[in-house]
Amino acid sequence: MQLEITPELAEIRNALRKFTCERLEPIALEIDRIGSIPQEAWDLMRDGGYLGMQLPEEYGGGGFDMLTYCLALEEFSRSSRVFTMLLDYTSGLAPLGIARFGTPEQKQKYLPRLATGEFRAAFGLTEPGAGSDSAAISTNAKRVDGGWVLNGMKHYISGGNSAEVIMVIAVTDAQKRARGGISAFLVDRGTPGFTVTRTDTTIGSDAIKVGELTFDECFVSDSALLGELGDGFKIAMGSLTSGRLGVACSCIGAADRMLEMAVEHAKQRQTFGKPLAERQAIQWMLAESAMELKLARALVYETLRRSEAGDDIGSAASMCKLYCSEMAGRIADRSVQVHGGMALMRGFNLERFYRDMRHYRIGEGTSEVHRMLIARDLFK
Repeated sequence: MQLEITPELAEIRNALRKFTCERLEPIALEIDRIGSIPQEAWDLMRDGGYLGMQLPEEYGGGGFDMLTYCLALEEFSRSSRVFTMLLDYTSGLAPLGIARFGTPEQKQKYLPRLATGEFRAAFGLTEPGAGSDSAAISTNAKRVDGGWVLNGMKHYISGGNSAEVIMVIAVTDAQKRARGGISAFLVDRGTPGFTVTRTDTTIGSDAIKVGELTFDECFVSDSALLGELGDGFKIAMGSLTSGRLGVACSCIGAADRMLEMAVEHAKQRQTFGKPLAERQAIQWMLAESAMELKLARALVYETLRRSEAGDDIGSAASMCKLYCSEMAGRIADRSVQVHGGMALMRGFNLERFYRDMRHYRIGEGTSEVHRMLIARDLFK
């Protein structure tokens, strides 16, 4: 079910698969059991050169392109969604924003530490009153002598509870808003007026936390502004495009692993004197899954190729995220059905995958919002 890729990428995939199976998989279940990410996981990822993959080499990053980064997400997601989050914290939305738009001083301050895992970054966009409707944010930044004062709240911020730096998207001109009135700021953990007011755990892995972040007369200097004043919405949307393609590849990797598990179980499990693999009902579920997975890869790989070539991909990133997240959910459901009762038991790999898959239809924009974006592109 692999599409043709370059020999170089094929070699990288083999190395990623070997690393995932031999080094990461043994601790995946343990992470889910204890509900936290041990230092061992960070050390393995750092020593393997996978933290800060997309960051420039001059700052200690890997200097890899989006294609290679997404290939890593795909392979790591075959073991646990947790490992894809380690990439995101050090090379995803916020780190990539700093690499693209940061001043030399900002890059020197953050990127080398992100590349080693010493620092972790979070992307502060979502609010209680502004989830998918990003332009409706109310967190604001007012100019004062020497800097800015932030007031507002962000919630459901992945890794926000423990990040050393948050990219905070805030309104700087209430009249312009998304048309030049929203800016991005880098706020360090421990900054007076910045508080992690709550930490939540989702239905997925207990090791993945989301934070509620409160800014109460939080002063940051002019050096905290990321990019140009008023470019925050553009920076956020550019980061989300990369994030959506990353989610799509993560879904492909997880779906591939779940389908493999279902096929293997169907060959081994006997019912009424025959293996499940000989039951037409099971065959059709697996056939549907294989077809959808192949279609997903074709769509995503072609979109990545066009994106790397500099083409305007329009709403294709939304198509990838929407199709792959719903595809992975269907394959998770069918795989659980094939396995029967054992797939409902905590501690069983497939049960963990099933819980993690539900997140993808919400995070990085809900399915409904992506359908709206695709339709809007059609009506241009």
